[in-house]
Amino acid sequence: MIKRVIMSPYIGPLAIVFAAFLWSIDALLRQSLYSLPSMFIVFAEHSLGLIITLPWLIKFWPKIRTLNRKTWISIFWISVFGGLLGTLAYTRALSYINYIHFSVVVLLQKLQPIFAILLARIILKERFKGRFYLWAAIALLGSYFVAFPDILPQWQDGGKNVWAGLLAVGAAFAWGSSTVMGKYSLRELDSRIVTPLRLGLTAILSGMYILIFIEIGSIPLLNSEQLFYLVAIVLSSGTVALSIYYFGLKKVQASQSTLLEMFWPISAVTIDWIFFDHALTWSQILGAILMLTAIYRVTRRNDELKE
Repeated sequence: MIKRVIMSPYIGPLAIVFAAFLWSIDALLRQSLYSLPSMFIVFAEHSLGLIITLPWLIKFWPKIRTLNRKTWISIFWISVFGGLLGTLAYTRALSYINYIHFSVVVLLQKLQPIFAILLARIILKERFKGRFYLWAAIALLGSYFVAFPDILPQWQDGGKNVWAGLLAVGAAFAWGSSTVMGKYSLRELDSRIVTPLRLGLTAILSGMYILIFIEIGSIPLLNSEQLFYLVAIVLSSGTVALSIYYFGLKKVQASQSTLLEMFWPISAVTIDWIFFDHALTWSQILGAILMLTAIYRVTRRNDELKE
């Protein structure tokens, strides 16, 4: 019975959807760390994740030593863009939570399918019929309506909400490109190899940045509450979600996974509504329906959409 579930064609898409749900919780946890430098949060989060996945690193070390240069380049890419820059931009955008709803930050960075699909064509040589791009466009249209309940973006608070939006779009590019390069790495590797390598390289790079550009004495000491939230991030939306995501990514195409990940903004808007009393408007509900429909169609009709 368990083997049948593991072999199910839906296990990959379901794993990505579940990881997306865990990521939607991330914003709630990350807000409690606003007093810490964003780069330090990236460093601490990935260092804790590396400690947890260290047994995998030790177990697969003989395999890691045989990796070729192209594989290392792809792992380095997902560490820099997916781990370092993407997380940094997202964390920084959430620091403007007083000027923009956290669900909007989540939704704006979901423009990543644009970048991921283009890169998937270039790097992975994935090709799709026009209907795939039609559903992708519908999903993006739905995400726009969810992100902007007033239909048009509102310029306010000296442009800080716009700056937060630009950071979210930067995270979209970083994570979109990381999806494609992660798929390249997973062609030959177990997800238990890619996960600790990404965590480790990101921890090293962010640690080097802190040592060079940030005065250590300026970083406040972690209190027990902040340490709790850091550990909670690693055990939910961080390392655990990342491991589940790479497990699912190995079983679906990179461009398809970006649409499955749109469950993240849907759940984020719902959390924003429940915890912050930001009720959904008619346009957000319409956008959510469009996005979920597009995700369902792409998941169910994947073979029909390939060239």
